[in-house]
Parts: sequence; structure tokens; C-alpha cells
Amino acid sequence: MYRILLADDEGIMLESLKKIIETEYGNECEIHCAKSGRVVVEMAQAYPPDICFMDIQMPGISGIQAIREIQKFNSSAVFVIITAYDKFNYAKEAVNLGVQEFLTKPVNKKVILETCAKMMTKVDQIRQKRSDDLLIREKLETVVPMIESGYINNILLQDDFVTYQDNYTQLLDIRQKYGYMMVIEFGDSMENGVLSNAVGASVKANKFYSTFREIAQGFFECLVGPIMGNRIVLLVPYENAKEDYEDRVAIVTRARNMVHKFENRIDSMFRCGIGRVKELGSVKESFKEAVVALRESISHVVHIEDVPAAQKYDGEYPRDLEIRYQKRILEKDAAGAMNCAEGFFEWMHSQQAVTREDIEIKILEMVMNAERRAFFAGTLKYNVNSRRSYIRELQSCTDIENLKKWFLDKTREICTKLENSKEKEAGSIIDRAKEYINENFRRDISLDDVSREVDISPYYFSKLFKQETGKNFIEYLTEIRLKNARELLQDSRLSIKEICAQSGYSDPNYFSRIFKKYEGVTPSEFRERLG
Repeated sequence: MYRILLADDEGIMLESLKKIIETEYGNECEIHCAKSGRVVVEMAQAYPPDICFMDIQMPGISGIQAIREIQKFNSSAVFVIITAYDKFNYAKEAVNLGVQEFLTKPVNKKVILETCAKMMTKVDQIRQKRSDDLLIREKLETVVPMIESGYINNILLQDDFVTYQDNYTQLLDIRQKYGYMMVIEFGDSMENGVLSNAVGASVKANKFYSTFREIAQGFFECLVGPIMGNRIVLLVPYENAKEDYEDRVAIVTRARNMVHKFENRIDSMFRCGIGRVKELGSVKESFKEAVVALRESISHVVHIEDVPAAQKYDGEYPRDLEIRYQKRILEKDAAGAMNCAEGFFEWMHSQQAVTREDIEIKILEMVMNAERRAFFAGTLKYNVNSRRSYIRELQSCTDIENLKKWFLDKTREICTKLENSKEKEAGSIIDRAKEYINENFRRDISLDDVSREVDISPYYFSKLFKQETGKNFIEYLTEIRLKNARELLQDSRLSIKEICAQSGYSDPNYFSRIFKKYEGVTPSEFRERLG
């Protein structure tokens, strides 16, 4: 079936064209007619045509203008211009619009039918191309996720993944040289930042994976990795070598909206950790940072830059127990680290070939290694001479049990120092924020201004400020401003309007309402009470 639209202001011409086409093609064609440019555009919207026979000169909107309007909402229609000899100067503009044929009046039956057959062939070609494109797209939608999963698997699991990187970037048409990784965790519920039922969630993930992928790629131009336990990893190609503050805030905001949409569409809870921008050849480091960001925070969405005292950690050890020990240390999980330490110590003690001296050296190595990694992660401070007593302490241990106690005590001590360091860092951020507010409360400052000053995202700053001070940003700012106002009201030389301006308010009426809300009286009444 072909839908044909005939447009000509001459009724006889329209009837002739319609009769010729209907006689030749019968029910193969659905024909509609219009006598003006406006009507033909409206009809093309109501009955989108495959083929248009268009007279150039019509009342109101010309045929050329009508073609231009129709192409805005129907790019696949083919057009045939019908024109008189003296109107042929329109031809150049018509060619630019992609008109297929020009017919000059009077037009005989043979020419009309030949042109119609040619246009039908053109429509068939367009339909076939559309069908082929859809088929290719369907195949790509099956293949591309597999390639993306392969690329992300390669990044995370292969030491020499750079060898294959060019192949993947060409296949996936990745032109950027940089990128960052996001780790999405999911589970049935969340308590203290930990998602429950990871195993059950990973089984459920197979059902929602396609929806997850659709949502993620709606918010970020990203590659979506495979399901890995209760995690899915995203790789977001990025133009620049580093994201600035505004970009980082925008990324966190978008990620937060993405997580909300996940939870609205999918029956699970979600968390998202975001790493720094890296060269694609080093983007695995961004993955590690995203994992640390998740581990160091209880927020739904957290960027590694917004986590006090949380940095990447480097190096791997050949034994699982050693690896877990170092991880638990950096997680400030004292109980977990001590369990690993005790297990490793018992393993050493059970080996016949291992002497007491071997045990002393190994536990000293593990403790110093943990301190070194914590130091380079920026979460622990110590002086060069801070360990001079370690060897003496080990040698003074009278038996194996005392050696074990020394190892466990040191492990607990490191975790405690790390936890205190994290709290101190958070306190430092809030101290800087308070200092900025105290110095600038007279200006029109916002939460965004303060979070920019301390270099963390507004979302994270808002939560941290409330957590550390017990007040939200606006409450704290209002308290500072009103304290200043109360002090100024004791000076009778200043008007209420002047005090309002010097306290950070531009509207005296609003200032009075806020003052009364907190103080119970207006500024004028407060001054009168002072006498």
C-alpha cells in the first residue's frame, strides 16, 4: 500500500491525476487531495504520505514552502514537482529539498504512470533500507552489550588489558582518551551503608539487567559491564584529563537522579561509588577508587573526592589472607583485621618449618606494610622514629602467645588511628566551612558557595554539616546572622534597615519575620527591651 498526496489548485488537474493513478493501481494506493499549501501541510500531518505530487504555485503557502514544512515531520516522503515552464526558476531550490522529479504542465498519462512507478520503487527502497537498518540495530543491540561487558571484564581482570584496548575502542567507537568508572551495588535493603542479600540480588539482577542498562545509558554515555555478584560497573568515557568542581557536582547530581530512577523502576536498593577521571589505560584505578568510595561512606551516591581520608590503595599480595588483612585495615574494620591477623598467625605457628624468628619478621612486615599503605593513602601520620621500639618489643615477648598479642594489639591500634583520622578530616572540613560562613555571612552566600570553598559536593557537604553540627546549613547561617543582629541592635545609632543589611539580609520585612520567628519579638521590640 502506498499513500499518495496530490496538491494542485486546479480541480481538473487534481481529478485527472487521481483518476489516472486509481485506474492503474486500484487498491494499491490510498489517495488524498488538497487545493492549497496550508491544506496540504495539514493533510500530510493527518495522513503521512509516501509520495507527494506538488504544484509549486498554490494560494497562500507555495509548494516549495509546503515541502519544507512537511519534511520537518516526515523525512521519508518523496516529492514530485508539477510546474509550468515559466515557474522553472524554482527548480534549484526544489533540488536542495531533495525533490525527485519535475513534471511540466500539461502532463500526459504515460508520464504520470512512469513517474508514479519510479516513485513507488523509491519508496520500496526507503522501506527496505529502514527494515535493514532496524535489523542491524537489533543485532547491534545484542552484540554491543557483549562487547562492552568484554571490555570492562578485560579492564578489571586482565593485567595486560591495554594490549587489546585499541580493538575495543575501535569496535565501540570510543574517541575519548580518558574516562572514569562507577560501581553500582544493589541489594534488598540497606542498613548503615551495607546492602543486604547480595546473593539473592545478583540472581534477581538477570531479570532487570536490560532495564538497568537502559536507565544508566539514559543518564550517562557509558559502557555497561556484566553482573558481578551484586555489582555492575559502568565506564564513562570523558573528554578531559580531569573533571573540575562544577563537572564533579554535575556528575554526582546525575548519578543521584539515576539511582532514584533505578529504585523507582526496579525492586531493589542501589548505591553508587564514583572514581576519578583517568587515562583509559589506567582506568582500573578509577574502579578501585569507586569501590573505596562505596566502602568509606553510607551515602547512596558518593564520589571519591567527597570522602574524607579515602584514597586509592595500591598493591596486591599473593595470599588471600594477607590481602584481606590489608583491606580490613584500610576499611578501619578492627574486628575483621584482627580475625585475619589471628588466622594468619595460627597458620604460621602450625608450619613446622617456620621458626619464632620467621614469625617475628613476618608480623613486623605485615604491621609496617599496613602502616605504610595507610600513610600513602593519606589516612595515617607517623614519624621516621615512631617504630624504633618495635623490634625491642618483639624480642621482649616471652612466648608465642605474647607475640600474637603484640600483632593483634598493633592491628587494633592502626584501625583506631585510621578511624580518628577520618573523624578529624571531617571535622577539619566543617571548621573551614564555619570559618567561611563567619567571614562571609553578611553577603548573599549559599550552600553551593560554601561547598565549593571546602571542595566537596553540595549534597555530601549538606549531609556532613548536619551530621557534625546537628544543624542544617540554613539554620546555622541564620543563627550567625541573628547573633550579629542582636549585637548591632545594642547600638542605637544604627537603623533597623542598616542592621538588616549588615546581617546579610536585603529585605527588611523578611529580616523582621525571621528575627521574630527565632527571638519571639521584632527587631524594634528587641531594641526597646534593651532600653
